[in-house]
Amino acid sequence: MTSVPTVAEVQVELAERPDDSPLRCSFVPLSENDIAQRLAALARPERTVFDPARGHLADAVTFQPCTRYTSQDRFVVRQLDVHGMKWTFTGVFDGHLGDATVEHTAHHLPIIVQQLLHKVMTGPGAPMPSPDVVRDLLSSGITAFDNAIAGDVLELFPGGIDTLPDRTDEEIQAVVNDFAGPSGGANYQKARLCLYGTTALVALVDPSHENLWVANLGDCEAVLVTPDADGRLPRHEVLNVLHNGSNAAEIARVRRDHPGEPESVLNGRVLGTIAPFRCIGDAPFKQPAVFTRRVLYNLYPGVPDPTPWETFLSRNRTPPYISSEPDVVHRRLGPRSLLILATDGLSELCDGAGRTDMVADWARCVTEAGQVPGKENLALRLLRHALGGEDLMYISQMITLGMDSPWMDDTTIIVQAL
Repeated sequence: MTSVPTVAEVQVELAERPDDSPLRCSFVPLSENDIAQRLAALARPERTVFDPARGHLADAVTFQPCTRYTSQDRFVVRQLDVHGMKWTFTGVFDGHLGDATVEHTAHHLPIIVQQLLHKVMTGPGAPMPSPDVVRDLLSSGITAFDNAIAGDVLELFPGGIDTLPDRTDEEIQAVVNDFAGPSGGANYQKARLCLYGTTALVALVDPSHENLWVANLGDCEAVLVTPDADGRLPRHEVLNVLHNGSNAAEIARVRRDHPGEPESVLNGRVLGTIAPFRCIGDAPFKQPAVFTRRVLYNLYPGVPDPTPWETFLSRNRTPPYISSEPDVVHRRLGPRSLLILATDGLSELCDGAGRTDMVADWARCVTEAGQVPGKENLALRLLRHALGGEDLMYISQMITLGMDSPWMDDTTIIVQAL
């Protein structure tokens, strides 16, 4: 998992460098026009219009200013055709350790939700499922999708996990590193998914735009914004809790599930290692340690230094420690509502602000721009606001720092007009 300094830490680091250090001011002051062009090039703003007559659309950006680094964020904005009815699926995914699992999730999860909706709606004339049915569909579908990641690998070994200690390294390698075999590397691709993980925050809207469901694993942010009659002073509601060490209930849940294991949560992290308490993937925290030591250690190119792995595997006594059960909420939608979905990079840009004040500020930002629907990309507007708004020097510093590694987290935002 990449460790990214907060904005405040970067500022302190720059300020503490000697005045004659060429790195203290290693950024390029930009004009307003230059900032607009550079932000657009880096964030690649997109707009998807679902229903132009009713103003249903979604704006999206995904941002990482360090061009030497590949973002592990992904987002999805699409419609799901279910017997001719158009459901809207949007989601943000914050990958960690690598991008294989986040890419797999962003691609397959909307397909799975579409298939599940097809099953509960048996034909074009079928009644709409109840909110509880859709809630259960999202929850069970996400959990089953996650279970299949390690399950597909264990199916490669007849007898399952209990047989792994009796297999030689060569036998296991022949199964999972199948590049030259008839499967063409299919087993390898399955096993790779177990190495990595991703948070998931997805929103589903019914064809009539009367109902919204939000399912969450991890520490992204979902905020529902409803303007007043005059379009200002927006009401807003945070739709998810954070599944990380800032949530005392999550810490208590893990410790309750693993009595007598004081290191199940250590320094606010699961097994002292990973920040999200719920996510997709991350099999080393969900399977017995033998799965990692026998399968993943033998996955090409191997693990040259297992010391960091063994630090947390030695604490892995009664898995799973990370949950794949999402929180799912349902809300009835009013007119002119907006939904903000954002990975935790956006929160980190607002470092120092309390969560309540932070999301209220986001709500004001997107609502004040919404007087002329569709005129401005609201996700890009919110990103710029978090990066410094009209402070050209601050924004210049934050998007042009001369550093070889990321100085801010990957940041992905969707603002959806519902």
